[in-house]
Amino acid sequence: MAVEKVEWWQLALQFKGSVITAIYKRVLWCGLFGFFVSVLYYLKQPVSQPILGTVIPSIVLGLLLVFRTNTAYERFWEGRKCWGNIVNTVRNLARQIWVSVDESSPEDKDKKISALWLLVAFAVATKLHLRGEPVNSELEELMQQSKYIKLKTMNNPPLEVAFWIEDYLQQQYNRNCLNSYQLTAMRELLNMLVDNLGACERILKTPIPLAYAIHLKQLLLLYCFLLPFQMVESLGWWTGLIVALISFTLFGIEAIGLEIENPFGYDINDLPLDAICNTMNRNIDDLISLTPSSHFYKD
Repeated sequence: MAVEKVEWWQLALQFKGSVITAIYKRVLWCGLFGFFVSVLYYLKQPVSQPILGTVIPSIVLGLLLVFRTNTAYERFWEGRKCWGNIVNTVRNLARQIWVSVDESSPEDKDKKISALWLLVAFAVATKLHLRGEPVNSELEELMQQSKYIKLKTMNNPPLEVAFWIEDYLQQQYNRNCLNSYQLTAMRELLNMLVDNLGACERILKTPIPLAYAIHLKQLLLLYCFLLPFQMVESLGWWTGLIVALISFTLFGIEAIGLEIENPFGYDINDLPLDAICNTMNRNIDDLISLTPSSHFYKD
């Protein structure tokens, strides 16, 4: 229990990964404005207006913030599910290729290994595509040089990699190294990879509607700048501090939504795509080290 308490406090006081750096300027401005209103109230100016509390009911703003955060988290979670499906599908397709495709010569095994690495290349290409980055050395290690050069010219590299994988499967079917049922099953898995690519692209290219984002920010600013006029009579010189704390809460919730709505970047709150791709790389490496008992070279 003591360790858990220490970890709780460490997490609560941790700056890395929090939204403090993104919102502290707005919080300070709101706090300073609250202090300015306190000064005006001390100088007997008519700044106390409790009736302003009914302009934007807290429950309305709260519901808007909850909706905003839930929408952003739904996008984050959908992205995580898509990448989980990519990992599982790559594992299943790699296993089926490794076990089911017959080998009639040593060259067949080399081609099969190349196909397995193309599965990892699909994941890496998807990661780079979602981040808007060009084809780089990560992919060069996973394919032939001719394919790598070709891939650098493509607008959607993951689709090209998927094409190469299906082309390999069709070739094995034409050589009678796969039967029609096996080919159909593997194609379905490949289709799942492309479907998950499309789902990630949908998340990336469908931002929160601009009108909603603008309106929420306007309401947040209006609410935080009206707060001092509601509270100054009862709080006096404490108005600035309390307004800063309330604005920290509200701006923080909105900033969390902004932080997680695009989960494919490099931020600490984004999905660990590099680690996921490295996991798939290790999985394929382990699979290649195994030898199916049904394999033998045909005379």
